[in-house]
Amino acid sequence: MKYKIAVVAGDGIGPEVTSWATQVLKAVGKKYGHSFEFLPLKAGGCAIDDEAFGEPLPPQTLEAAKSADALLLGAVGGPKWDTLPGDKRPERALLGLRAGLGVFANLRPAALLPQLKDACPLKDEVLKASHHEGKAEFDLLIVRELTGGIYFGERGRGGNAEAAGSDAGAKALAFAFDTEKYSRAEIERVLRVGYEAAMKRRKKLTLVDKANVLESSRFWREVAKDVAPDYPSVTTDYLYVDNAAMQLIRAPGHFDVLVTSNLFGDILSDEASVLTGSIGMLASASIGNGHGLYEPIHGSAPDIAGKNLANPLAAILSAAMMLRYSFSLEKEAVAIENAVNAALDAGLRTADIASRNGNSVHEKIVGTTEMGEAVIKGL
Repeated sequence: MKYKIAVVAGDGIGPEVTSWATQVLKAVGKKYGHSFEFLPLKAGGCAIDDEAFGEPLPPQTLEAAKSADALLLGAVGGPKWDTLPGDKRPERALLGLRAGLGVFANLRPAALLPQLKDACPLKDEVLKASHHEGKAEFDLLIVRELTGGIYFGERGRGGNAEAAGSDAGAKALAFAFDTEKYSRAEIERVLRVGYEAAMKRRKKLTLVDKANVLESSRFWREVAKDVAPDYPSVTTDYLYVDNAAMQLIRAPGHFDVLVTSNLFGDILSDEASVLTGSIGMLASASIGNGHGLYEPIHGSAPDIAGKNLANPLAAILSAAMMLRYSFSLEKEAVAIENAVNAALDAGLRTADIASRNGNSVHEKIVGTTEMGEAVIKGL
């Protein structure tokens, strides 16, 4: 099979980790007889700095991404561009790619691998207390709505927002607003992605909202109660987002699939990532309307860029998700995941996933290159 993959390497450590993801895909292609064509594209801070573009998401980048079978994305952004207006910052590229490709559901798995248990900040007794079999582990999936809500709602400023700095009275009247708005169709389609995922897992779905305060959240619950009967084998429960954030720390083993809005999903998935030992381990898939966008959920980490310190495993595991969700290559996806596990079984650790308790007798701290090479060797 032949596949065309658009690659937006991005900023900071993005080019380093995406490079290893593409090298792993090439190794998969060689082993299993597939051909992967990689189309390099610019978006984010590097596109802003490029005189040929001067904006976070050049139109030609979006059009080229639409022509590909899937998109592999590194991280975008960094302090260098923090002073730019909101619509000119690198992160707008990410939002624009999601909207332009029509990917509306973000799948973020968070599981505690046995090799990284020492890197988890939770005590074993906490993990065991919430696990259905009393094991010190968890395996959950956060399904985040991706193209609606407050990130894409109406926003602005008013009330003398441009008042001169010396006019305290006028400045006191200034205000800013962001609007949370969801349609029934937007909610229903992401709920169905969550229910379909739950059907293939442990058949439990938790809707996370703030229905005690927000009208939009009450609407989410109404739609969920209409959709749930279509999946009678799946148990549905509901949690306020503040309680969900607490329960992720107190009882992560309680969860199977969590479905939530764009804003809440953004926050909770980063919280869940810390429980796995490192945000550098977590991959993600954004799906919908025939396109797929795959990216590690970590940031651009410009402070370690180019120093051979970045963890490439999240990007590599994102490539595995691409094989699974966009190309239906399950055997090949599992091969990558097994190769990652083999590298961890061998004791290899980038600094971010080294044991927190100092028990590193069987661990070897390695850099980006050595970890990437180990995964390819495992394949």
